[in-house]
Amino acid sequence: MNKMPERVRIKDIAQLANVSVGTVDRVIHGRNGVSESSKKKVEEILEKLNYQPNMYASALATNKKYHFACIVPKHSVGEYWESVEEGMKKAVSDFSDFHITLTIVYYDQYNFNSFLDVANQVIDIKPDGIILSPTTASITMRYIEEVKKLNIPYIFIDSNIDGLQPLAFFGQNSEKSGYFAARIAMLIAENPKKIVIFRQITDGRLGSNQQEKRENGFRRFMKMNYPCCKIMELNLSANDLEEYKALMDEFFILNPDVECGITFNSKVYLVGEYLMSNKIKNFKLIGYDLLDRNVICLKEGYVDFLIAQQPITQGYKSIESLCNHLILKKDVKRDNYMPITLLNNDNLEFYLDSDK
Repeated sequence: MNKMPERVRIKDIAQLANVSVGTVDRVIHGRNGVSESSKKKVEEILEKLNYQPNMYASALATNKKYHFACIVPKHSVGEYWESVEEGMKKAVSDFSDFHITLTIVYYDQYNFNSFLDVANQVIDIKPDGIILSPTTASITMRYIEEVKKLNIPYIFIDSNIDGLQPLAFFGQNSEKSGYFAARIAMLIAENPKKIVIFRQITDGRLGSNQQEKRENGFRRFMKMNYPCCKIMELNLSANDLEEYKALMDEFFILNPDVECGITFNSKVYLVGEYLMSNKIKNFKLIGYDLLDRNVICLKEGYVDFLIAQQPITQGYKSIESLCNHLILKKDVKRDNYMPITLLNNDNLEFYLDSDK
């Protein structure tokens, strides 16, 4: 065999195999129309040369269009999921050479029938890939069974479901995040005798399995290290703010000795703003995510710490992973855990310039 140039061209392979360039191209990309003898000759040469096709150029050459779908909770302007969408849309723009389109649909995370209604609409459009924020484990499992039948790759974002094995997951390790949050709460409250978990709940259920896992991690730390600390719960309606305020009034009247609390969803501002309006300054409070209203409470001193998890990065990487898997035929890392970043007024400004 003649000495080959460093950059092996399809033309070079065709000459060695004594076949046409088109035949080599069809073998490389797994297309039909090649005899078994020609296919065998080309494959042998590819193996000897350890040929790696330029998948980026090949993808551009095919001019194929790709349609992705994303299923996330309904949200308002300025909330956590807006940042996730921002990351996705940036990725779609960055990978526009591949003719990607993205459809985003929304479900009510406190109405479990809503998830299946919306998710089944996504199946009907037969996307090339799906990104979803899981709801409860049982409902998510039912849906993923249908997705697998259609051989559609799927990515979980923000929270994970054990055993479902998505193509990739982007988010924090929720249990470890809750475990870490408990440690911080005990430090800032100086080993309190009581602590309260503010839980957003509807019909007796949390809005996401992520909140449940964070709480599990929190309780595990407390049981191991502070078994004498009483963990209280205040279940607050996610849809009735008047009831929310009344329940908060009652709790603080009946429990003046509770001086530390935590919430495992992104709306700690609901508690922080209550503290602010009632000028309750001696209460230590920890929450999640850099929503604008959360940040205001942090700056005003009514939230002590926020735990951030890079939602823009999560959104961007989920689209990038589908591109790598479907278009560029690259291996994709399954578990992609976001940093558990603890923020207060001292380091907030440095994080705001990078990611939310």
